[in-house]
Amino acid sequence: MSKKTQRSKGLKSTETKPAELMEIPVEGVAEGAEIPEKKSFIKEMSPEEKQKAHRDGIIKTIVAALLGIVAGFIVFYQYGAGEDRIWYALLTIIFVLTYYLQKLIYPQLQIDTKAFKFKDWFYVEFIVLDFFLVTWTLLLN
Repeated sequence: MSKKTQRSKGLKSTETKPAELMEIPVEGVAEGAEIPEKKSFIKEMSPEEKQKAHRDGIIKTIVAALLGIVAGFIVFYQYGAGEDRIWYALLTIIFVLTYYLQKLIYPQLQIDTKAFKFKDWFYVEFIVLDFFLVTWTLLLN
């Protein structure tokens, strides 16, 4: 049912093999000269560095989770359901306070906060706010 058209036959005949591609000379390179390989900018981590990064990640998560739980208890006992408060103001206050608390806590745990990037701070603050809201919600029920 299917006939090979002239076009498909032509494509097949012009295909090149990988060995043929290697024989094509590169412009601007003297014959017989080696072509420099592209260097990777990704730094390979030693096993010790990987272990430290893993340990630091666990510590960051635990500290952020504990701060969120503590904040949830404090807000519940201080404001209850928070019906007379602006809830997003509480979130902003918790966000700012825990940010500065973490900047004080992490250096004492031998974690370099100067190496933190935006995504690292976003991650730990998301954990804080998530645990805060979950704790507060569970206490309200």
